[in-house]
Amino acid sequence: MVTIHPISHATAILKWGGEIIYTDPVGGASAFEGQRKPTLILITDIHWDHLSAETLAAILPKDASLNAPKAVVDILPKALAARAKIMVNGEKIEQNGFNIEAIPMYNIPEKVDSFHTKGRGNGYVVERDGFRVYIAGDTSDIPEMRALKDIDIALIPMNLPYTMDVEEASRAVLAFAPKQVYPYHYRGPDGLSDIQKFKELVESGNPNIEVILLNWYP
Repeated sequence: MVTIHPISHATAILKWGGEIIYTDPVGGASAFEGQRKPTLILITDIHWDHLSAETLAAILPKDASLNAPKAVVDILPKALAARAKIMVNGEKIEQNGFNIEAIPMYNIPEKVDSFHTKGRGNGYVVERDGFRVYIAGDTSDIPEMRALKDIDIALIPMNLPYTMDVEEASRAVLAFAPKQVYPYHYRGPDGLSDIQKFKELVESGNPNIEVILLNWYP
């Protein structure tokens, strides 16, 4: 059983048996007061809403694992960089009892001045005992997402101009059909995306997909 606990925007805590996974922890130590310490931290990209070296330094236990793309590790302070495992798109590793795969995340059409260029950041598929969780990161409706199989839980972003609108996100989800979807990362320059509309689009397109709405902006 995996429990998704939203902290804010792209920052989540996954409680998975005895393991605690933090995704893109930002907000300082105070954002995690009262939470169990992480055994694994996954960083997707270099932007401020995904990466905070100050937060990492404050919350990273000595025995926890830290995975990140090279672009992230390159800008971390030396002490944190020395702790980090660099993962590149397509890489698969076994760690902390999980099978972890780095999935591409990028904007389409691909342009050199895109907010998210292919190969820089990572989404992740984390698997244990056949249960698979997809953390998309900042991405469009890309072929690599559509090709995913047997996803039990997916965290999907929707905020133009950085990722997708709710229509594009719903088409992507309907293509790879995870069992459960959690919209996250849905605040943009014009406010919050219409996640209720996303839920309606997905569940009317495939009633076997459950869309779970949580409060990511308390």
